[in-house]
Amino acid sequence: QVQLEESGGGLVQAGGSLRLSCAARGLAFRVRAMGWFRQGPGQEREVIAAIARSGGTYYANSVKGRFTISRDNAKNTVDLQMNSLKPEDTAVYYCSAGAPGDYNDIHKKSRYTSWGQGTQVTVSS
Repeated sequence: QVQLEESGGGLVQAGGSLRLSCAARGLAFRVRAMGWFRQGPGQEREVIAAIARSGGTYYANSVKGRFTISRDNAKNTVDLQMNSLKPEDTAVYYCSAGAPGDYNDIHKKSRYTSWGQGTQVTVSS
């Protein structure tokens, strides 16, 4: 059974930083793309950053240059470093694991098959 557990969310002032971490269990981590999604109030869940099994990355325009995704295949973890946070970054952030395989369209939500419970990030102005 795949388990994804996020940690590191919280309340931060605008301009501040947070680091989210996701621990994965029950899957062949190194053969999967991993992604971070977020869902704000009244909004759809959207992909903001993803990292392929090869290490290639994708960032949504809204976070490009501010957020960095990284993975540690030895520890089965994927992190999201978030800098220069803005109030519009407020959302529940979800870690997700893609289906096993090597594919380029890691930005597509349909590639992701397992989800964590989410962690709240609140950015105050």
